[in-house]
Amino acid sequence: MSESLPVILLVGGLGTRMGPEAEGRPKALVEVGGRPIVWHIMKLYAHYGYTRFVFPLGYRGDWFRRYFLDYEALTHDLTFTLGKPDDRTYHRLNREAEWEVTLFDAGVPTNKGARVRMAMERAGAGRVFATYGDGIGDVDIDVLLAFHRAHGKLATLTGYQPCSQYGIVDVGADSRITALREKPRLTNWVNAGFFVFERGVLDYMQGDDDLDLEKETLARLADDGQLMMYRHSGFWASMDTFKEAQTLNDLWDRGAPWKVWK
Repeated sequence: MSESLPVILLVGGLGTRMGPEAEGRPKALVEVGGRPIVWHIMKLYAHYGYTRFVFPLGYRGDWFRRYFLDYEALTHDLTFTLGKPDDRTYHRLNREAEWEVTLFDAGVPTNKGARVRMAMERAGAGRVFATYGDGIGDVDIDVLLAFHRAHGKLATLTGYQPCSQYGIVDVGADSRITALREKPRLTNWVNAGFFVFERGVLDYMQGDDDLDLEKETLARLADDGQLMMYRHSGFWASMDTFKEAQTLNDLWDRGAPWKVWK
């Protein structure tokens, strides 16, 4: 790593598709393997040396504030006197001790494009990472950044070819089935997040708080030939529903293909 890039984490959405099983918590704080999914994303970036995290908060931002303010107490063995709860002795520091976390209120109705703009302005960096707070994969951040540097454009998004949710039936004009393919990998690419943005992207983010990241900012960049795609061929999954959270928990129990850290 040659530069300390901030990582913008988009966690402000309502997460309405998670259902009552999420117990009201923001989607990014739904646990996978006993830790919020956003923790897994942070661990991935930290594995490559990027430990400056910026959170443009929205829905239930107080949950994120409490989680990170109480992080040491929740994750360490400690000793303290009940009458002096703030005077604590932690017995073993973990690798997250050096993470820098910036939390700020971006407003509940604010759209993702405006959230990124606010976070970039606050971070003040010439180049930033950004990604969704509900998508995890074994993305090689070093290779992603090298790809971005090499093409010289303003923005990179990570593309992924997911597997179909359903089995595919190949059928001829006479209705005769010629093949059955169980959940094959699709040929289309989806936006998996894991962006790299240059400072010049801010010129494409002028507007009000309704600025949409995908429909407006990324579309404008693409129209101007300033958006490139890094092809990720490993593992990636999003967590939009509680069922998908259960699937990620099952994968964690079987070895977690996104767990590149030790």
